[in-house]
Amino acid sequence: MSNGTILYVEDNLDNRTLIRRILMAEGYEVMEAENATQALERLKELKPDLILMDINMPDIDGYTLTARIRGMPGFENTPIVALTANVMRGDREKSLEAGCDGYIQKPVDIDLLPQQIERYMRKR
Repeated sequence: MSNGTILYVEDNLDNRTLIRRILMAEGYEVMEAENATQALERLKELKPDLILMDINMPDIDGYTLTARIRGMPGFENTPIVALTANVMRGDREKSLEAGCDGYIQKPVDIDLLPQQIERYMRKR
């Protein structure tokens, strides 16, 4: 039984592999997109329970992609959580202003990540 479906948008394969392994071990179904274009295509096919969003991507950044997703019918209330190495002053606020519901810093704490994800999943 799945605890829910998560779309992880991340251009770095190593990061995708690590997060997928952690979340699958917790019972989540994890779908992946390596860029914004692929994420938009996947969202035509599926309605995830939560979206994990990298901010620094090569084609369209995570801020812009989050705003686009928020404008798509049916995704207005889907939790979107920035999972990013952007940790300078103001980066958290910029993520929230773009439409993210939360912010998790990289490198992730692998012991804490499942609890963080569960907290956002309960809000849906």
